[in-house]
Amino acid sequence: MTTRRTLARLGATAAGTSVLALGLVAPASAHVTVTPSDTAAGAYTVLTFSVGHGCEGSPTTSIAIQIPEGINAATPTRNDYYDVEKTVEKLDPPVTDAHGNELTERVSTVTYTARTPLPDGYRDTFDVQVQLPEDAEGADLAFPTIQTCEKGETPWTEIPAEGQSEDDLESPAPAFVVTAAGADAHGGGDEAADETAEETSAETSSDTEASGEPAAEASGDDSGNGLAIAGLVAGVAGILVGGFALLRGRSTTA
Repeated sequence: MTTRRTLARLGATAAGTSVLALGLVAPASAHVTVTPSDTAAGAYTVLTFSVGHGCEGSPTTSIAIQIPEGINAATPTRNDYYDVEKTVEKLDPPVTDAHGNELTERVSTVTYTARTPLPDGYRDTFDVQVQLPEDAEGADLAFPTIQTCEKGETPWTEIPAEGQSEDDLESPAPAFVVTAAGADAHGGGDEAADETAEETSAETSSDTEASGEPAAEASGDDSGNGLAIAGLVAGVAGILVGGFALLRGRSTTA
């Protein structure tokens, strides 16, 4: 009995220590994060930014997301609880996009301002669509974000130096690694499917002409009709011969 009580007390102590440890690390790990729908270079992707807490207990009033250079357009999704605004900056010199259009300005920041402050202990998400740079394969793409609260603010803007990881930083910027371009990044998959369908159709047509199956079917029908006619003619001839033989026999008997 004593042993059981001792183990129970040790278990309760260990559990309490674990809960305390989790409580200590939870705020540190609850950064502003970004989750892309696609990470391939050149792909159009929807970036979901997640905010999990306020500024040391103070409700969140705005989230300002900085768009890195190399991304010229950003399309934010509307949120019922926030007003959204895009800040535009001039491009000097202008750049040419993937469609050959000359761009003289780009979206540099997307800001969500709360109509009703987001209480600490509640989370929210913000979606922004962008096209990832075509030459960014392998790059760690960061989106420095400023979280402003009723009291104070938290700049999620730290970028790891060489040899560092996000875990080494107190307020890391939301970021992810850009992967290799996909085959269908610009609709190549649909074009490839159309080409495959055309090739399949051409091969089918070629095989039909080479095999001569339609001609064989026509030949078979003609042969069947000829045999039927020949059989009919032979039957009529037999009847005529039989009738002639019968009449001759009767004449001889008489």
